[in-house]
Amino acid sequence: MDSDFSHAFQKELICVICLNYLVDPVTVCCGHSFCRPCLCLSWEEAQSPANCPACREPSQKQDFKTNILLKNLVTIARKASLWQFLSSEKQICGTHRETKKMFCDVEKSLLCLLCSNSQEHGTHKHYPIEGAAEEHREKLLKQMRILWKKIQENQRNLNEERRTAFLWRVDVVLRAQMIRNEYRKLHPVLHREEKQHLERLNKEYQEIFQQLQRSWVKMDQKSKHLKEMYQELMKMCHKPDVELLQDLGDIVARSESVLLYMPQPVNPELTARPITGLVDRLNRFRVEIALTWEVTSHNIRLFEDVRSLMLRRGSLNSDRSDYFAAWGTQVFFSGKHYWELDVDNSWDWALGVCKDSWIRKNGTMVTSKDIFLLLCVKLDNRFSLLTTSPMFPHYVEKPLGRVGVFLDFESGSVSFLNVTRSSLIWSYPAGSLNFPVRPFFYTGHR
Repeated sequence: MDSDFSHAFQKELICVICLNYLVDPVTVCCGHSFCRPCLCLSWEEAQSPANCPACREPSQKQDFKTNILLKNLVTIARKASLWQFLSSEKQICGTHRETKKMFCDVEKSLLCLLCSNSQEHGTHKHYPIEGAAEEHREKLLKQMRILWKKIQENQRNLNEERRTAFLWRVDVVLRAQMIRNEYRKLHPVLHREEKQHLERLNKEYQEIFQQLQRSWVKMDQKSKHLKEMYQELMKMCHKPDVELLQDLGDIVARSESVLLYMPQPVNPELTARPITGLVDRLNRFRVEIALTWEVTSHNIRLFEDVRSLMLRRGSLNSDRSDYFAAWGTQVFFSGKHYWELDVDNSWDWALGVCKDSWIRKNGTMVTSKDIFLLLCVKLDNRFSLLTTSPMFPHYVEKPLGRVGVFLDFESGSVSFLNVTRSSLIWSYPAGSLNFPVRPFFYTGHR
């Protein structure tokens, strides 16, 4: 009866994924429990929502806390197994007829208490085996948690690097066409400059694309090494107490070395090359705009939405509680108009034009089709330039000083200029704009 009860008790503490005692047990929404490492690996490639490995019920939640009750029960079961092992005749000291309860870290062997204090072993490091295994298992689990965070971080960087490489190709193709279109509006004598401009653009594209390729290869290799180390630690955690102490070796030191030199994403950036006569041409349409300032902290979500989309996750709290929004007092609906705004060395700013109906909407989203904006957003100590309608990243250096906005109703386009560099940041394709708009400026700096 006792044997049947013990067997049934132990069966309830087994993970159905690895068929070992539960390690760092977690309980999913349906009530089934698994080793945290087993569940992490099982759900890593799973689509959302992930399914319970036991009953296949979907589970929306994936950030689980350790089931302390189950963890304590597993510890009791492990101790029972250990004492059953130590009570065998083989584990009785032949000299002193005492149970071998001490572990010698030098010889990786079990000793009785008297042997561990003998002259032969007196200089060696010893542990009471009952607590030593559990203590080392906890160290391994702590290291695994660190590893798993790095695995997830590296995978996010890898996915982002591949996405960046794709967008980089698209951006350069669109930018080359945009530059050709701009030179057509200027004097034919600039044909040689146009050719040099495009050649340098292509050279930069090739060099940075190769950097992106090398980067994602390094990240892919790092991902494999991290997972191999994680699985090795997990395998060690599942070993019986005595085997764990005997086989531990330098696994923690090796796992720490794997965490060194984590590859970082490439930050691709094209040089802002000048176009001769660009600013002079647009200055012919120069207008003075009047802006009405208003402090806003909630009704226009620009940078919160951008960061959320860039990070592929839910809404984020902004670093600032107050932003300054400014709308032009004049509505433009025809002709050509050019103005400049000073962004200084600031970040988290947006400028361009927007529809009146967009201004009046509460909780306005950056994905609205009623806005044509250039945004500068700071994320993880990096500055990113993006345009809306649709939202698209631009891999060109951040403008300092004045940014020009050119509104052309004849072609239905909006353009943004880096005035200091006399370079074109972005120009929307012809036909993009077909409704009246107001100038707009939005920043955390005033």
